[in-house]
Amino acid sequence: MIYSDVPAKVAGLFTTNAVKAASVQLNLRRIKGGICQAVVVNSGNANACTGAQGLRDASRISSLVAKRMGLKEKLVFTASTGVIGVPLPMKKIEERVPELIEALSPEGWMNTVESIMTTDTFPKVEVATCRIKGKQVKLCGMVKGAGMIRPDLATMLSFLVTDANFGTPLLQRMLKKAVEESYNRITVDGENSTNDTVLLLANGKAGHCSLKIVDRDADIFQSMLSEVCQNLAKSVVKDGEGATKFFEVLIRGARNKEDAKQAAYTVAHSPLVKTAFFGEDANWGRILCALGHSGARINPNRIDVFFDHAPIVKNGVGVNPRSEEKAAKVIKKKSFKVIVDLNQGESQFSVLTTDLSLDYVKINASYRS
Repeated sequence: MIYSDVPAKVAGLFTTNAVKAASVQLNLRRIKGGICQAVVVNSGNANACTGAQGLRDASRISSLVAKRMGLKEKLVFTASTGVIGVPLPMKKIEERVPELIEALSPEGWMNTVESIMTTDTFPKVEVATCRIKGKQVKLCGMVKGAGMIRPDLATMLSFLVTDANFGTPLLQRMLKKAVEESYNRITVDGENSTNDTVLLLANGKAGHCSLKIVDRDADIFQSMLSEVCQNLAKSVVKDGEGATKFFEVLIRGARNKEDAKQAAYTVAHSPLVKTAFFGEDANWGRILCALGHSGARINPNRIDVFFDHAPIVKNGVGVNPRSEEKAAKVIKKKSFKVIVDLNQGESQFSVLTTDLSLDYVKINASYRS
């Protein structure tokens, strides 16, 4: 559980999947009030596709916490992650609520980060500070996620807390901008979850006046928030299930941003591209093939491709064997960049992603067992 000792302004973004978990449905209603004081999270069970009972269970958890802590129930949000289609073990949860509340501690952040992990292999946390109106402001963020990752949002739970003081509309605007530049620029397997949740709580205890418009101080906080989210997003991709490679797909020279975005995601989602990189095979033909069915407007005879700064395709044709050999060495590294220049315009877009390994298949083949 994450708890603020005073009611906090809250901003949130949730999955765009039409199939939404009970916690997401509940939060979508409660976030309209703009205030949150506690978030209760469970892992191992998504509480998704559990019908009316799932909604009752999510409400029951928030009700139990609110009653024992003397809070208004509408100020308690819930979040879940795990297996879809299985009812929550409510008896077990109800028995542990008192213990959960007693365990609350200012030093308990890492315990919470670790408790929400599922197939994650390491905890993901970021801390940052800045000054607003002469006051020091803190920001702490955590994220859970390793598989079933794609934009809008990725399959993950992320919770950000700050003692800054913001009006709710501005807080929502800043979170949306930060997420667009971070969590919505990553993909592992192109799958969109039922449970994606990002919450930003600001309780105002830093002591500065409330910020309600974009000014210099808001810009300072925005930069800090965006950087924290970008670092957390990178950690999600680096922990991609079974991943052995972490790479960025940068499309430049597109006619417009939408073309660049379509091209970038098509390459990043391509199982053939991803498996080629797992095998350290510089099979650039798979990249051009993906570009060809991306829907982006391209001229195949004008496309250049680089691995980091090493050219492998020039004007739609492979470079000489010696140059290809240099490019092939790049993809033997853990991290690298795939740069595609469409030479059609000035727009660009980038996505962070991983390869697709044998371990990814093994992990997801036995996820429920």
